[in-house]
Amino acid sequence: MARERLIFKGVSEILGTENMGLLILTDELMERQITIVCDKAMAVQIELRLKMIPISNIMLPEVMCNLLKTYTDLNLEIVIEDIIDGQYRTLLYNADTLDPMLIRASDAVLLSLIGEIPIYIDSKLMKRQSTEYRENANGVTLPVNSISDEMLQSALDRAIAEENYELASHLRDEQKRREHNEESKTSTK
Repeated sequence: MARERLIFKGVSEILGTENMGLLILTDELMERQITIVCDKAMAVQIELRLKMIPISNIMLPEVMCNLLKTYTDLNLEIVIEDIIDGQYRTLLYNADTLDPMLIRASDAVLLSLIGEIPIYIDSKLMKRQSTEYRENANGVTLPVNSISDEMLQSALDRAIAEENYELASHLRDEQKRREHNEESKTSTK
């Protein structure tokens, strides 16, 4: 699998929501970016680390990362390999044995920051999901397939209320695609 290294650039808020945030990661050349939706708690955790709040040094993620560095020789990598129904499929790998562990994408970003673990994305996925990166931009583009079902429904409701029927149609198509995928999974079991 061809892959690209990602660099964490920051946390942003999603206007109109109080409980969600966006994590912004770019390619190494800072030409393309992906955004990962996270909950408010994760956005706060990452902000603590970015602001270097002293209490974070004794929080569980830091303690666990220090234990791993001190008592093991694990060579870890994080790979975002797919997107399924609005969620990035992310794996934490032992780079020596290639043993994978599934991890939530936002948790993987936090782990990458704290433990200095490199984070990669499948090159084809990066090409499909990324948008142009513009430093200090006032907003970011968020692919509709990377938002949760709840956010999708909220965006659809807002588009209908604002009579933006073109957007509503696009959002409804994404809902139908996800429902079809779910039905396909159920019927094959």
